[in-house]
This record gives sequence, structure tokens and C-alpha cells, in this order.
Amino acid sequence: MRPIDIRQYKTELRNSIKEERRNMDPEEKAKLDAGVARNVFRLYQYKACKTVLVYVSTVIEVDTIEIIKGALRDGKRVAVPRCIPDTRLMEFHYIESMDDLSPGAFGVLEPDENAPIVDDFTGCLMLLPALSIDYLGYRLGYGKGYYDRYMSRFTGACAGICYSEYIRRHMYHGRFDRPVDVIVTEKWIKDVSLRRRDDRRKFLRQI
Repeated sequence: MRPIDIRQYKTELRNSIKEERRNMDPEEKAKLDAGVARNVFRLYQYKACKTVLVYVSTVIEVDTIEIIKGALRDGKRVAVPRCIPDTRLMEFHYIESMDDLSPGAFGVLEPDENAPIVDDFTGCLMLLPALSIDYLGYRLGYGKGYYDRYMSRFTGACAGICYSEYIRRHMYHGRFDRPVDVIVTEKWIKDVSLRRRDDRRKFLRQI
């Protein structure tokens, strides 16, 4: 079997989904976004956490503005990412309202560089963006690798949020890709960390 070129595979899939997202009907997208937000607030990981680490959405992503506002209303500490200039790294900084954000890297709203940084992951839930996610929790992101690098040291729970239409049975992934623990769509919530453990046990029984 011919080896898969992961980079080309991801680029083609990424470009295809981005185009579909750009062409989504705004009213339909708003309904899907509201459904995802409702399910995020239903997560036991959300209810139990003290801090929510969450991206600030762009127009083609699952909207997180209402999630941020809702988490602040619920008394959670909220932190959002800031890209570190001239690197492929980011840090999450605490905010108290949307007013703490201004356009930063790639035109995305970011916190001030002097805002406090999350340095203790106890009681943290991170919500990750995804163009697509497969049944094992592997994400198709935007190709920069910021989240995979951050997840390599993050010890809290990770939830990928995505529209159900873009959940796939399987996607090829690289060795540095980090899967999420939970998938949240507008229709359902699925803990995929259990599935990965089951698949690993089946694999080990075969060798």
C-alpha cells in the first residue's frame, strides 16, 4: 500500500472544509453554534471545572463568544490563547470580559500580553477548535500546530468542539498529533478517551 502523505492529505481536507464553512448559511450556523454551546454547558467536565481554556472564534469556526460569556456568568475563570510572536507557541491568559481582548496574530482577538498566564492546570477544561474530528479524537486543525504543542504539557481535560457534519470515522494523523478526550457537537457528546483505551487493549491482545 502506498504511504500516505499526511501533509498533503491534511492540506486538501483542510481547504475543502474551510470552503464549505465559508459558504454556510449564517442562520443555520447560528443554530448549530447554539446547539454546541448548550452541550458544552452540559458536560460534566464543564460543570466540575474551575477554569475554562477556550479559543476566541473566527467566522468559520464554531462560535465561542457565547461560551466565553456563559462561563464568566457561571463564575468560571476563563482564559484565552495568545500566540507568542516569532514562534509556533501560545499561552493562555486570564480575562474578565470580552473587553479584555483586541486583534492580535492573524487578526484573531487576543488578551493583553501582561494578563496573568495559566500556569496551574488543576481543575481546567480546554475547548479546542476543529475543522473535523475522528472517532478517536484526532483533530484536523488549521495547520500551525499551536494546540498540539500546548496539549503536550497540558494535564487537564480536553474537549474538541465541531459540527456533527464534520465528524469522521477515521482520519490519518501524525505522530505529534494529540487527541482530545471528548467530542462535543450540536447533536451529541462523546467521550472518546474510553474508545482509545479499548482499541489499545484489543491491539495488545493481538501481539
